[in-house]
Order: sequence, then structure tokens, then C-alpha cells
Amino acid sequence: MADVPKREVENVEFVFEVMGSPGEGIDAVDLGDALRALNLNPTLALIEKMGGTKKRNEKKIKLEEFLPIYSQVKKEKEQGCYEDFIECLKLYDKEENGTMLLAELQHALLALGESLDDEQVETLFADCMDPEDDEGMIPYSPFLARMCDRPDQL
Repeated sequence: MADVPKREVENVEFVFEVMGSPGEGIDAVDLGDALRALNLNPTLALIEKMGGTKKRNEKKIKLEEFLPIYSQVKKEKEQGCYEDFIECLKLYDKEENGTMLLAELQHALLALGESLDDEQVETLFADCMDPEDDEGMIPYSPFLARMCDRPDQL
């Protein structure tokens, strides 16, 4: 078995129970979601490289196949973290007070990097965003803390 600690194997097994079917594993189209459920942040390119598919029912990934994928993705260096994202959003913080225009954040999420679609951005804002003020500004640190599951930063 891959070099995955017992506690993490239990977490992986739980994700497989929720997302997969007994004996069959998870659908390869759900590989990214399974990794994200385990607090990893793989890029779309990495998911594809690790065997993720774009269409449902093309391929199944069994637990024994998933553990080495999980281990490999966990070691990846290109997974931005909370501190990296804070540094990026500071570029939009013109007043250096921890706020930025909501419209600029929305544009960045829709247009830059592995862009999201409108529905994904709306869901993300509904789940993680504090209300904007009268000038259209939002505090970006609490948004990122919720998005990155960092309650200590709220």
C-alpha cells in the first residue's frame, strides 16, 4: 500500500463510502472532488495526469489505485495555500486595509488561471463571502479562510 498513514487511509475510505459504490470504487470524473474532500488542492491538469476523466462512466478508480494517487498529490508543490492566496489578493488591496473590490475578485475567478464559471463563483460567494460594503469592497482574508478551511484566520 502507498505510504499513507492509517488515519488518512480511514479518511480516504470514508470518502470512498460517500462518493463511490462498494467494490467498484469512485468514478474517475470524481477524482478531483475526492482529493479536495481530503483537503488537497490539485490543479485540473494534475487531476487529468493522475487519471481523472471528463466523462462519467469512462473509468472507475478502486481504493488500492487511489491511495498512491492521494500520496503523490499530497507531495505536490504546486498547490497554493492560504498564505499564497493572501499575497495574490494583496495586489488588489489598493488601500492596504485588507479589502478589495468584489468585482475584481469576481473577474479574477472568472478569467485567470483555472477559471470558474458564473455558477461556481456565485456558489463560492454564497458559501464564503462576507457582504460587500457601500463602496463594493469586501474583506478578502475571511473569504480565503473559509475557502481554505482555516477558521483560525477568521
